[in-house]
Amino acid sequence: MSATILVVDDHANTRMLIKEYLTEQGYRVATAADGAQALAAAAAEKPDLILLDVMMPNLNGFEFIRVYRKAHRIPIILLTAKIEERDKVQGLDLGADDYITKPFGMQELLARVRAVLRRGPAAAAEGEEIYRVGELTLNRTTHLVSEGQRTIDLTPSEFELLATLIEAPGRVFSREMLLEQLLGNSYDGEERTINVHISNLRKKIEPDPANPRYIETVFGIGYRCVARAA
Repeated sequence: MSATILVVDDHANTRMLIKEYLTEQGYRVATAADGAQALAAAAAEKPDLILLDVMMPNLNGFEFIRVYRKAHRIPIILLTAKIEERDKVQGLDLGADDYITKPFGMQELLARVRAVLRRGPAAAAEGEEIYRVGELTLNRTTHLVSEGQRTIDLTPSEFELLATLIEAPGRVFSREMLLEQLLGNSYDGEERTINVHISNLRKKIEPDPANPRYIETVFGIGYRCVARAA
C-alpha cells in the first residue's frame, strides 16, 4: 500500500501542485487549507507524513504541531518561507522532523519525503532488532524506546538518530554524517539541525540532560553513544 501524505497550505495552487506531483509518484495525497482543517483531515486520513506550511490562518504550522504532537508521532516536514534560523529551530524544537524553504523544486521535495518516510514507524524492519546501553533500550522492530521502566516517545527523526548512534556504541559520528543518515545526501542540509535534534533527544532520554549519560559530545567533531552508560 502506498503512503498517505497530508499537504497543508493556505495557497490552493501550492496544494494542488504538490498533490499532483506526489500522486504521479505513487503516493495517496490529502489536502487541507489551514491548521484547523489539518487536524480534522489528519484524524480522518491517518497520514504517514504531513507537509505543513508555517504561515497559515486558523492555527498556523507551529500551533498545529503543538496540538498534534500531544498524541501523534507521525513525521512532519515544514514548508516555510521564513528563513531566519530561530524559526527553523523553533519548528524542530516543537517536533518537526525536517523543513524545506520556499521556493523549492519538486525533486528536492520528493527527496525529503522519501528520506523521512524511510525512518518513519512504518519503516521498521522485520525481525527482532534490540539495542541496549545501560538502562536505555531501542527496539527497531516495534519502534519503541525505553529508559528503565519509562517508555519514551520520540519523533521519527529522533528515533533514527538514536538508532544510528546506539547501533555503533563508541563510534564518533560527525554532524555531517548524521545529517546524511537522516536526510540522505541528495541535498545540502544544515548541521544546526543535528544539534537541535540531539538537544531534544537528550531532554527525553537522559536522566540529567546537562550531564548526558548516553550521548556524548565530541568537541569539534560530533557525537557518539557511550559504549557503557555510567
